[in-house]
Amino acid sequence: MTSLDERLFNATVGTLELFGVYLGTRLGLYRTLAARGPSRAADLAPAAGIAERYAHEWLEQQAVAGMVTVDDAGLPAEERSYQLPNEHVGVLVDPDDAAHVAPFASMIVGIAGALDEVVDAYRSGAGVPYALYGRSFRDGQGGINRPAFTTDLVESWLPAVADMHDRLRRPGGRIADVGCGQGWSTIALAQAYPQAEVIGYDLDAPSISDARNNAEASGVVVRFERADASAVHRDGPFDAVLLLETLHDLARPVEVLTACRDGLRPGGAVLVADENVAPTFVAPGDELERMMYGWSISHCLPAAMAEQPSAAIGTAIREDTVRELASQAGFKNVEVVDVDAGFFRVYRLNL
Repeated sequence: MTSLDERLFNATVGTLELFGVYLGTRLGLYRTLAARGPSRAADLAPAAGIAERYAHEWLEQQAVAGMVTVDDAGLPAEERSYQLPNEHVGVLVDPDDAAHVAPFASMIVGIAGALDEVVDAYRSGAGVPYALYGRSFRDGQGGINRPAFTTDLVESWLPAVADMHDRLRRPGGRIADVGCGQGWSTIALAQAYPQAEVIGYDLDAPSISDARNNAEASGVVVRFERADASAVHRDGPFDAVLLLETLHDLARPVEVLTACRDGLRPGGAVLVADENVAPTFVAPGDELERMMYGWSISHCLPAAMAEQPSAAIGTAIREDTVRELASQAGFKNVEVVDVDAGFFRVYRLNL
């Protein structure tokens, strides 16, 4: 096992490199490199709209980190040419690529900006409202889920629930996407099921604004509402209600699931996608468990605790917890959908 001091040193290097990824994403540097091909700092700076001295330093850091390549490290700084390898484009530039994990950097930056509030919440027992994590976290969360929600959700997860999939493909189908965030899942649902009515709900006003802008840019006509889950009952009935990486964040999950249940048509179901963690607590844990608990202590739990009373579930929501919440909300049974969903486990909650 790597000693703890080495592990923390490596974690520091990784965090600083994520800051480099954040700068490259936020300033459009990766996108510019991908479009231009081999570039010197003097070429990248005006093309991306940044100062040349910063372009030199960022390119050198990226080359040292192995994110970009340099034609000849021995050349004078102003003569070196840098390139984004084709195999890194999906990871760093293409938002729909399955390998696109660059948004992790934005999530880390968003959490870093709210850590003082998290410290205060630990001492007081209160919480940290989602809005305080800011634009960076919101963009990161939307971006990291986008590949799965725009592709896997409609090409794999829902087709694995054959009767629901068939029902939504017919005229008159209705879908509620609860906790839709920036709307990528809602947009994908509207594209995949053009004969269905799809409504996305979220309490975060900036997320709803982002979702509407994303839908307009995508050329998709879809409805978004800033509302809590009670709107599902009000606007129902629906054939399917989706909660995608949302359940563990809810302060009152039983109330939300109950509202979703009450908004279903006969034969309808709730589809939940949440973290694919181990069945029980294990320590030490694998890297997935470590990551989920990392999000939990710094964001998911404090954000859920901002609303009281709170179930305070945390990110590492396990199958037994999902089943218990569904039972309390009046669902008769819960099925784990037989599909490889990567970071997620997909559940079907039946009336």
